[in-house]
Amino acid sequence: MGNPLDHLGKTVRGSDRLVTDGPFAESKDLVTGAMIIEAVSLDDAVEVARGCPTYEFGGSVEVRPVQDESC
Repeated sequence: MGNPLDHLGKTVRGSDRLVTDGPFAESKDLVTGAMIIEAVSLDDAVEVARGCPTYEFGGSVEVRPVQDESC
C-alpha cells in the first residue's frame, strides 16, 4: 500500500521556479504523475524538483515528505 504523504510541503511553480510553502491545491491543478526520491531534507528535494522540465509548459511540482511508518 505505501505510506501517506505528510501534510507539510513546498510547491515549485513557473519558469522562474518560485518556491512557496504549501501544498495548497488549486482547482486547476491536476496530478499527472508521481516520483519518489530519497533526499536528506525537504530543501534538498526542492532543489531536485527545480530541475524538472514541466515549468517550461506552465506546470508545477509539489514536494512533500512521505510519513514514517510509525505515524
